Amino acid sequence: LATLCAHEKTTVPSFVEKCINAVERRGNTLFISQWNNYKVYLPVCVIKQLTRWYELDLEDGQWEDVHVITGALKLFFRELSEPLFPYSHFNKFISAISEHSLTISLILSSLPAPNHDTMKLLFGHLHRFVTLYFSDNRMTVQNVAIVFGPTLLRPEMESGNIAMHMVFQNQIVEFVLNEYNYLFQ
Repeated sequence: LATLCAHEKTTVPSFVEKCINAVERRGNTLFISQWNNYKVYLPVCVIKQLTRWYELDLEDGQWEDVHVITGALKLFFRELSEPLFPYSHFNKFISAISEHSLTISLILSSLPAPNHDTMKLLFGHLHRFVTLYFSDNRMTVQNVAIVFGPTLLRPEMESGNIAMHMVFQNQIVEFVLNEYNYLFQ
C-alpha cells in the first residue's frame, strides 16, 4: 500500500477512490436497495479485469454493474501484500478490542499515512452505506464486519486461533464502523 501510494504521490490509492466514488455516485440506485450487496460474489476473472487497468474509467458502460466494482474493491484489499490494518499492529488491535478499550483511536493515529487515510476513506464510505441505507438494504454493521474483517485485518502467520482471530477481526471492523465519527474526526 505504501509503495503504491508513494508511486501515485498520494496517501489513498486512486483505484480505491475511483471505486468508492463510483459506488457513491450511483447512490440511490437499485444497488443501494438490494440486500447484502457487499456480499454478492462475482467471478474473479470479471473483477480482475478492473484491477488490471491503471487509468480506469468506471463510467464506461461495461462497468455498469456496481457489484463488479464492489467486488474489485474487496479483491484489491484482499490481495494487498500486507493488510490495511498492518501486521505490526495486529496484536495491538486484538488487545484493545478484547479489553473493550478506546485505545483503538491511538493505534489508528499511529498507522502510516497510506493505511490511515485509506482506512478513513473506506470506513467513511461503509459507515455512510450502513447508516444511510440500512432501511433499504438491511446491511448491518455486523454484516459489513463479517465481509470485511478477515480481508482488512489478519495476522502475518496464522496460528491455531483462527476462529478466535476471526471473531476479533469482525469486532474490530464493527467497532471502527460504529465509532467512525469519533475515531476519524
